[in-house]
Amino acid sequence: MYESFVKDRITALRLKKGVSEYQMSYDLGHSRSYIYNISSGKALPPLKEFFAICDYFGITPKQFFEDGTKHPELIQKAVEGMSKLEEDDLILLLSIINKFNKNK
Repeated sequence: MYESFVKDRITALRLKKGVSEYQMSYDLGHSRSYIYNISSGKALPPLKEFFAICDYFGITPKQFFEDGTKHPELIQKAVEGMSKLEEDDLILLLSIINKFNKNK
């Protein structure tokens, strides 16, 4: 079950990023067939490589498994930016987010 999810999720994120299996393998420092073997279900990445794959996509491991999130890489960047804000600014930002969510 999880094997299928992992390979499908990597494929979906890769396609969204617009890179080939070969390019992603190369970017991660592996042979050209590395991502192909994962995408085809022949292999799963070891934990260290899984973390590298998450970094490659700019997401956390938690976000990797939350496939219902529309833009995980943007959310991660927002969280990183918010972590640098003062409490008053965070409260203001939260009120803005709540206002946007009420309008939907």
